[in-house]
Amino acid sequence: MSDTALLRTENVRKTYGDKVVLRDIDLVVQPHDVVCLIGSSGSGKSTLLRCLDLLEDIDDGSIWFEGQEISDPRVDARAVRRRMGVVFQAYNLFPHLSVLENLTLAPRKVHGVDSTAAEARARELLESFGLADKADEHPDRLSGGQQQRVAMARAIATDPALLLLDEVTAALDPELTGEVLEIMRHLAGEGTTMVLATHEMSFARDVATKVCFLHDGAILEQGTPAEIFESPREERTRQFLRRVLPT
Repeated sequence: MSDTALLRTENVRKTYGDKVVLRDIDLVVQPHDVVCLIGSSGSGKSTLLRCLDLLEDIDDGSIWFEGQEISDPRVDARAVRRRMGVVFQAYNLFPHLSVLENLTLAPRKVHGVDSTAAEARARELLESFGLADKADEHPDRLSGGQQQRVAMARAIATDPALLLLDEVTAALDPELTGEVLEIMRHLAGEGTTMVLATHEMSFARDVATKVCFLHDGAILEQGTPAEIFESPREERTRQFLRRVLPT
């Protein structure tokens, strides 16, 4: 495929037994895009992200990343994942490692970065994420918001081409949510390409380059934040927005 897209899906379909969880997903992500996936719980947002990272196999269609069809079963999934960063609701930090060790593990063990360079990059990220004084702490000594920021720093410590974020503020209280959203705004401002499932409509409206509304496993409509939030075409989208936006 010879277009400029960093990521493209074509007619992606995913089933669990008789249940169709993704149906005919067409999505294009250009470099530096911030694509927000919105929709009710169970609409397919998390499953889509897991398919993009090859944690789930698709049943039909294709996924292209950096010009390569990564849904081809012959593709080395581990090599693909080395070019992506993923952050889930659960922080998934290694509890027996310090914050600094969590950040340097993948660069050293997976990407072959020497220890000095890996540590320098990790400390730079911790500084920019407001966590410089937490480098030697273990995750259980941190707040939920701090742990999620560490997880995000770890995800970008290897300089991935694409960052996938799955409801990373869902388990946080409003104050901690604000901390994490500020980091996401910072990453977007730096040009980080992101695809994220989110319930944070203000973030999607202010930061996204594209918003996709998922319903019943399909992207019912997609467009700019202005198109989706101010003049949605589909009645189901309007119903969802009436429910989640302030009156």
